[in-house]
Amino acid sequence: MKLLVRLAFQIVLLSSMLSGQAVRSAEPVRVGILGFDNYQSLAFTQVWHKPPEDNPDAGGLKVVAAWRGGSPDIEETQVDIARWEPHLIKHGVSIEDSIDAVLQKCDAVMIMTIDGRAHLKLAEHALKAHKPTYIGRPMAASLEDVIAIFDLAKKYDTPVFSCSQHRYSPGFVDMRNHPEVGEVIGCDVYGGCPTVDHHPDLFWHAIHSFETLYTIMGPGAVSVTRTRTDDTELITGVWKDGRIGSYRGIRRGKPKYSATVFGDKGVAPAGIYGYPAPVNGVVPKSRYKGYENVATEIAKFFKTGKLPIEPAETIELFGFMEAAHESQRRGGVPVRIDEVIATARKNVDARH
Repeated sequence: MKLLVRLAFQIVLLSSMLSGQAVRSAEPVRVGILGFDNYQSLAFTQVWHKPPEDNPDAGGLKVVAAWRGGSPDIEETQVDIARWEPHLIKHGVSIEDSIDAVLQKCDAVMIMTIDGRAHLKLAEHALKAHKPTYIGRPMAASLEDVIAIFDLAKKYDTPVFSCSQHRYSPGFVDMRNHPEVGEVIGCDVYGGCPTVDHHPDLFWHAIHSFETLYTIMGPGAVSVTRTRTDDTELITGVWKDGRIGSYRGIRRGKPKYSATVFGDKGVAPAGIYGYPAPVNGVVPKSRYKGYENVATEIAKFFKTGKLPIEPAETIELFGFMEAAHESQRRGGVPVRIDEVIATARKNVDARH
């Protein structure tokens, strides 16, 4: 009988590894963090360790270990590591001196450093160890690295996904089936757009709004045009079915994060980040859900191994932003997304 039980466990273990799902003998799923200069590393820990009573899907996880990370040329990473470390320790998180030490203690991994340039190498560690992985925004600092990370996921048969918390904000998700909008036929998103020297213009912060755009419009964009001034970005995408979605990036004045959505029934404003969308001008009563919704999606992913976002959509989203960069380089002409993805694919293949 003992031999049969041992054999059955080995079969389950092998099956879990081959499917890319978290390997664990019992709840909770043990989560490790690689790089915790991003506040979300703490925010997600707080949600999982004490899930809201009305949200059982957010339970069943425990953050057990973390590696500091940080980038020498991004001062805020060093400041925020020191800021969040004592809070993580209070939640019972063991601070480790190496990536391998974290991987040995966990079933699943969050890569949470804000430096997208480091994500490919960190993802290789996690995926090679067969740890289902969530990567905080930006997934990477180049379209090539995004493609390379998904290549690693396929190579090691271990799932990975990435998104901004804006993708699951109720006020944006609500617009897919809004009673005043109906079928979405267009969308104008707006939000802050600070830029930095160490990341491409749109990857660093504007990605929040592009996640909003894709949340409301869905995938299927084919070409992108960019107009830029010191104060403003105006980026327009055309979808294969003729719909148009745009992003207005704000660098002057106080930014606000929302959208105007156009549909076959009418036009309506999206909600403000963290709250439901208004209906007939009234915002339904709801508690604030800033990081909770994305933390819940990550929890479901770690518990099932099922991807909430297909890799092709994430690659297209980064291709959209890179096509906007290319549009500026070419003087503001439309650029096809499949063209920039094909170029990036060729460059990734050339690395090998």
